[in-house]
Amino acid sequence: MEYNTQLKKLALPEYGRNIQNMVDYCIMIKDRDERTKCANSVINVMGNLFPHLRDVNDFKHILWDHLAIMSDFNLDIDYPYEIIKKEDLFSKPPKLEYSHATMKYRHYGKNLEKMINILSESEITDEKEREQLLWLILTHMKKSYMQWNKEVNEKKIFCDLYELSNKKVDLRDSDIKLPDMKEMNQVQRNKKNQKKK
Repeated sequence: MEYNTQLKKLALPEYGRNIQNMVDYCIMIKDRDERTKCANSVINVMGNLFPHLRDVNDFKHILWDHLAIMSDFNLDIDYPYEIIKKEDLFSKPPKLEYSHATMKYRHYGKNLEKMINILSESEITDEKEREQLLWLILTHMKKSYMQWNKEVNEKKIFCDLYELSNKKVDLRDSDIKLPDMKEMNQVQRNKKNQKKK
């Protein structure tokens, strides 16, 4: 009795031993036209194994690549698609380059710096909208600051805003009182509870 562990290792186990035997038989056919017919038959059977993938782009192309891999690139036929090369199969992908965003204060994040830039460059002309954006930025800065510091220093937040806005938004000497985050969270919870009722 032969066990699968004693047999040749499958290149693509998801197709199973019988498909691999069909591919091996196809390689041994001497006549090129017969070999091509056999390969088309194997592709049809392989496609029937995964009918849910027929809507995937290049499904047939993928099947022909798999046939070439299963034959260890020894199947000499005219492929209807350009198949993957053996050396490309085992090559490592190129290293991904990540963006190295420069941030003055990492705890505020890049998006907040972009918002401050919009505010400081006077891209918003409506005064009410500008005040709302400023308030949104300040509350978000306080939330971000609280994640990394136990004690909240609002003057420090105003100084950071001054620095991040290239000295265009100056609230360092203002008497603005930022909302207490515990109170804000309670207000949001109350609003959610009212919506549920």
